[in-house]
Amino acid sequence: QVQLVESGGGLVQPGGSLRLSCAASGITFSLYNMGWYRQAPGKQRELVADITYVGSTAYADSVKGRFTISRDSAKNTVYLQMNSLKPEDTAVYYCNAKRSIVRQILEYWGQGTQITVSS
Repeated sequence: QVQLVESGGGLVQPGGSLRLSCAASGITFSLYNMGWYRQAPGKQRELVADITYVGSTAYADSVKGRFTISRDSAKNTVYLQMNSLKPEDTAVYYCNAKRSIVRQILEYWGQGTQITVSS
């Protein structure tokens, strides 16, 4: 059984910080690219940050310099450290795991966690 369990969401003031965690089970974690996506009301789901199985990272322009993605192989967990949060960061954040093998694509999603940035 594959599971991606997210935690760390909640309400935070503008300028504040939060750290999201996503614990993976049922997959060979070291072979998967991991990512964080978000979706705000009325908007399309977008990639926020990605980290490959070898550790390369990429970020959306809107979060560069503020967010950091990392992974802990010992805990099978990916993190998203969010600093200097803005109201426009408000969204449901989703954890993603993806692996491509020739003709087969394996992809899994977490249930999502709400982040609300408001005073």
